[in-house]
Amino acid sequence: MQAHRIGIIGLGKIAQDQHIPVIGANPAFELVAVASQRGLAVDGVPHAVRDYRRLLELPAVDAVAICTPPQMRHRIALEALAAGKHVLLEKPPTATTSELVDLRHTAETRGRTLFTTWHSQYNRAVDEAERRLAGRTVRRLRIVWKEDVRKWHPGQRWIWQAGGFGVFDPGINALSIMTKILPAPVFVRQADLQFPANADAPIAADIDFAAGAGEADLKAAFDWRQTGGETWDIAIETDDGSTLDLSAGGSRLAIDGRPVVDEAPAEYQRIYERFDGLLRAGRSAVDEAPLRLVADAFLLGRRRAVEPFAD
Repeated sequence: MQAHRIGIIGLGKIAQDQHIPVIGANPAFELVAVASQRGLAVDGVPHAVRDYRRLLELPAVDAVAICTPPQMRHRIALEALAAGKHVLLEKPPTATTSELVDLRHTAETRGRTLFTTWHSQYNRAVDEAERRLAGRTVRRLRIVWKEDVRKWHPGQRWIWQAGGFGVFDPGINALSIMTKILPAPVFVRQADLQFPANADAPIAADIDFAAGAGEADLKAAFDWRQTGGETWDIAIETDDGSTLDLSAGGSRLAIDGRPVVDEAPAEYQRIYERFDGLLRAGRSAVDEAPLRLVADAFLLGRRRAVEPFAD
């Protein structure tokens, strides 16, 4: 079968660390173009442009992976779909829920594939947790998702601007796991959002959730001020007393203290395997749930000012 000819728009850290090497290792794809406002190029890739519009004009490009900051993804994705390209969106897919709804409708109308890539959902441990929780009632959940923003987003001022998500940029990974594995719908009940005095996006957040119509104790704590290593953990108790612990960003699963899955993350490899399947089937995969929860946290959250942040 002919490889899908793909272009990458936005050559930041995630594109360089994940998308480029994973595409290069997958024979179903051929990286033929990149667009970078900084003028970056990739060895062996025939087309490198500064203006993404020039990339969208290339007939050699079948699909694009959009890896820009979220504030500009809606406009770029709309133009890509109008140009007849299939679209893969890095997470979070857009800055607002209505933008994502619009893209889904546009992709359907134009007969193009649209794929929202919640990468943390693509760990085998997450699939196994979903299987183990099917048909059960969750009594208690604790998400602790804490890391050092200076390590993961050094000098990236866009992430502190309105629409940049702040601590929800990593926190949405945990929400994407939660919405995938829990057997009942999840809703934000209340949230406490901590905003640095010099930023328009939060540096920390505490959220209480409700699930379905039942009573459950469901909480998440996100913080970007942790140093000395990351904490990416989800602990769950069910009504029969069983425990499920997802750790290391969803790559490890223990049931009642017994390791069940423990493997190196292969999230992006599985993302591109899924994208290949969607393209060949002519289908889209658009998951709005994690983004809706972030939007609801901003709608319901109490805003609290904390000390200014200096990178």
